[in-house]
Amino acid sequence: MSSTFWCAATIAAALCLITTTARATGFHETGQDYIPRDKTEVDLSGYLRTRGEALYNLDLDRGLQTNGQPIFPVPQSDPSAQTLTHWDMRWRTDMRIYAPGSMVGVKARIDVLDNVALGSLPEGIPSTTQTQRSPADVVRVRRAYGELVLPFGLLAAGRMGTHWGLGMVANGGDCLDCDSADASDRVAFITPLAGHIWALAYDFSATGPQGSRRVQNRTIGIEPTTDVRTVTFAWLRWKDDETRARRRRADKATVEYGSYITHRWQSDDIPSSYVSTAQPIDPFANGGSGIMARGFRATAFDAWIRLTFPWARIEAEGAFITATIDQPSLVPGLLLRDPAKSRQIGAVLQSEFGAPDSLFTAGLDAGYASGDRAPGFGAIQSPNAAAPQPGDLDGPQASPRRDNRVDNFRFHSDYRIDRILFREIIGTVTDAVYARPHARLRLTRTRSAQLSATTDVVASRAVDASSTLSGKAPLGIEIDPSLIFETNGFLAALDYAVLFPMSGFDNVATSQSAKIAQLVRLRLNYLF
Repeated sequence: MSSTFWCAATIAAALCLITTTARATGFHETGQDYIPRDKTEVDLSGYLRTRGEALYNLDLDRGLQTNGQPIFPVPQSDPSAQTLTHWDMRWRTDMRIYAPGSMVGVKARIDVLDNVALGSLPEGIPSTTQTQRSPADVVRVRRAYGELVLPFGLLAAGRMGTHWGLGMVANGGDCLDCDSADASDRVAFITPLAGHIWALAYDFSATGPQGSRRVQNRTIGIEPTTDVRTVTFAWLRWKDDETRARRRRADKATVEYGSYITHRWQSDDIPSSYVSTAQPIDPFANGGSGIMARGFRATAFDAWIRLTFPWARIEAEGAFITATIDQPSLVPGLLLRDPAKSRQIGAVLQSEFGAPDSLFTAGLDAGYASGDRAPGFGAIQSPNAAAPQPGDLDGPQASPRRDNRVDNFRFHSDYRIDRILFREIIGTVTDAVYARPHARLRLTRTRSAQLSATTDVVASRAVDASSTLSGKAPLGIEIDPSLIFETNGFLAALDYAVLFPMSGFDNVATSQSAKIAQLVRLRLNYLF
């Protein structure tokens, strides 16, 4: 039942704010791309990505959890085997259509064969196949929205990408290696005033059951009390990439910052719409007995700052989320006496020292995600999951009536600090603190190509030791080097990772110590 708290951990994913690419939607976009045009213009950009990887011993050879499962999938025919391999792909296109004049535009993002595993859809008998089938959702429309430039601001409406700050909470998924993305169905107004950008947004986060309208190919919400809505107010001071680069060349510092407050609410709920049941439940039968009072409300605060010097960049983001559910029960007819509550804190720091054109740059990143005393990390919330036991990797962090709190902060899954521990084994940064020194060396550069080497070292420990598999806080040390080749319209990266797990992953029941895990990944990106 604690899965109802997932909204509290991702409430700010309804925000669309600052991003480092022009393809994402942000409150900082106040119509800079609208110039006088004599005719309709179409602008396309995107990439084709394919990735191959080999994962060695990601179950850490530490035996099974108390639920009888390994902490990472293992080969079914030989559970003692060490290596799994995988290839996938994605074709992404960002489309911008500008109407004649200088006021109206429509923008969209379309993904084709999104993260489809190569060879996963053979036609006919696998051993004799000569082609691959298309998946049912071969095309995914991620974004589709319109913009109108007014004399006093920008009005945007539709489904648009959401991103804020460093992407710790709300992440548009714009990086070449990202796997997910936040988007909001929203109406937003953005205006520049007094050297700052001010924004107000109203999100249709979830709309209740739909009924058909007579003689119309449309629907209408028939239970307004189950709607989930979000309102956000944000303000920021922001400079574009060209301005920051120009000020760096002039030996000047640039200070940017911003903050937001967002509130989400829901009066009633229909748990049968997302909780699996043995028999289908009609929420409107028996006088609407499937509709339950929920009383959900959550508020999030976030602050972001970026300092850009000629010789360095220092950037930080911090978030505080609080939520209450007056009635946490998901079972119609079964009411709980006490509300469920949540208080979560997350913070990150990034730094990079060295001019943009330096042969060598280095920095130190760090992060903190508040924890919860319940067993398991609570990285993935599922309505049907049983309460975790000591020795389990994951599970709901609330188990009413015994435990009515969910306090573990979860970073967005596309805010990645490593390649094995948090990205693959745990699933995201939660209930943890880490330090991440990193360095980058440009090996060679020509007029049209560049070869670089990077190395990151991530040391981490749990905030609350009761969340780990062994009840001990140390998690591990991971080393992540890469070799990156870039040229016009193409980027290739060869990534390696080795994780040295610590006592937090030991198996206390069987006295087994966690063993080293490794990963090799090749990324090929064709850009347009």
